[in-house]
Amino acid sequence: MLKNTSPWLRQLPERPRNRLSEDLETQVVIVGGGIAGVATAYHLLQGTQKNVVLLERHRLAHGATGHNAGQVVAHFERGLKNLAEKFGSELTIAGQKAIESAWDTLDAMYYDAKLDIPYYKCEGFSGFTSEAQTLLRLEHNHMRLEGGLEIESIYVSEDAPFVRKIPRHYVGLFSLVPAAKIQELLETDRTDFVSVHQYPKGVINSALFCERIISFLLERYPDRFTLFEHAPVHKIILSETRAMLDVETHTVRAEHVVLCTNGFEDLHIIDKNGLAIDARYHYLVSGVTGYMSGYLEKLGKSPVAISYHTDPGTDPKNAYYYLTRRPYEFEKGVHHNLISIGGPEFFLEDTTSYDREALYPEEHMRDIDTFVKRTYDTDPNKTIEYKFTWHGLMGYTRNGVRLVGPEPQNPILLYNLGCNGIGILPSIYGATKITRHVRGEHVERSLFDVPETLSRPRGLLPALQRIFRL
Repeated sequence: MLKNTSPWLRQLPERPRNRLSEDLETQVVIVGGGIAGVATAYHLLQGTQKNVVLLERHRLAHGATGHNAGQVVAHFERGLKNLAEKFGSELTIAGQKAIESAWDTLDAMYYDAKLDIPYYKCEGFSGFTSEAQTLLRLEHNHMRLEGGLEIESIYVSEDAPFVRKIPRHYVGLFSLVPAAKIQELLETDRTDFVSVHQYPKGVINSALFCERIISFLLERYPDRFTLFEHAPVHKIILSETRAMLDVETHTVRAEHVVLCTNGFEDLHIIDKNGLAIDARYHYLVSGVTGYMSGYLEKLGKSPVAISYHTDPGTDPKNAYYYLTRRPYEFEKGVHHNLISIGGPEFFLEDTTSYDREALYPEEHMRDIDTFVKRTYDTDPNKTIEYKFTWHGLMGYTRNGVRLVGPEPQNPILLYNLGCNGIGILPSIYGATKITRHVRGEHVERSLFDVPETLSRPRGLLPALQRIFRL
């Protein structure tokens, strides 16, 4: 067994930790200090005059944000066709446009805070091994064309056995290339890949990004913003106009609460009309533990992000391996390329406790090492020294789409949660949408809305209401 050692947390600066030492009142309280909570704090402070408190149960950005793959991508794990079957084409295309708009929002945050941390925009490549996978990506490109989005590059091998069967309405949405071009784009010697999807990606240390944004906010808004770490929220009690949060031995009262968590904390929500919201919260989000490993190679190749889909099926739940390469300062003043690879996953139920300190199973590193030597660094006799082995908890919503907006039964509570495997840009977009809600704007219907899937219980809980009356 190996330690859970993240390359992103290694780069974080040390700073004093502010702990909650008394009861307090504020206008907006954010629960969760990852990329979603930090982005929400930023946009609320920029876009309103509200006082904002951010509560993090451990340390800032030490959850999924500090244990991810560090990729920036404007895609859903569920493809456009799959989403359109549930939400319709109009909402799906609008949702895709919303996520893509977050590229500019991320840039604006970066430059507004005058950040100098490494952030590389690069090409992303996804490799596929089957006709079904290829046709599905062509359909997504067709939907982008029909919806007014810029089409993305798709390359199909001239040697693919299904080339002559590609439907005519996909002509112009892909390019035929020699098989060697497919291998070149995927940086592999493997011959089983038949197509490549190319689209914009980025790589960033999102934990370091959060640290720097928080420092910026604390300096710019000293009278309106406070961060408390080691401040676990155990209960949220909602009335018609306010919320009260039970934070260890203290309480925080607020006009709005924004949950930016993975849904796995020991957190219960008590509403004036019963426990339906608590049931909804724990039902809508389940979890996946993702396992990643990283090693260093000589600096020289440009940043890149590649995913390798070797399962021939098209189910979005099918496993795949993903790889990123970016410059990384391991020793002070000395840069290498860090190769990060992930793929092994373990599904959790909401009632299962995720242990962030749990050791990293060696079999996952062996699986990753086998993949690397077969696909990317293909010398089977080479011994790769993995400097980092880490795991992180990802919150998955039931419909595979981030939940952003007010709780239908009590809009005092809002959500910006559910990374669904791709979290940075959706979190940032969600923060802008939350700000619009808090400002009282009319916000158009979207596929990110919180569904009304659970009915309100008929019976009230007067005893609880007496105990926890606001």
